[in-house]
Amino acid sequence: MRLTSFTDYGLRVLMRLAGAPERAFSTTDLAAEFGVSRHHLAKVVSVLAAAGLLETRRGGGGGAMLARPPETIRIGDVVALLEADQAVVECFAPGGHACTLMPGCRLKSRLAHAEAAFIADLNRSTLADCTYRPDTV
Repeated sequence: MRLTSFTDYGLRVLMRLAGAPERAFSTTDLAAEFGVSRHHLAKVVSVLAAAGLLETRRGGGGGAMLARPPETIRIGDVVALLEADQAVVECFAPGGHACTLMPGCRLKSRLAHAEAAFIADLNRSTLADCTYRPDTV
């Protein structure tokens, strides 16, 4: 399974914040550290905040911080959240009925099972297991 850059950036943000839980990070600082677009990263931070994973504050001394302890944030749940609009194959997409193999396709259920197993396996790990501290790498 290939994850989108949106999910990649979201995981990076969470891992970095978990590595310095006492500090608020601006999207500008995170984007510079990761070498990615600040605009794109701001969208990622917005989704994570709306999901209750981050707290954000504007202005001086503002930024993003984890809203919950990293031990309570399951990696699979984060991936499922950030990949929610990404179908593994076209027939999984909303309105994805263009497959000429339907309704006799016997692959769709296997792909759905594999996707669920992927998320379940990732859920064996929490953000605390994947904390990133650049000074210790």
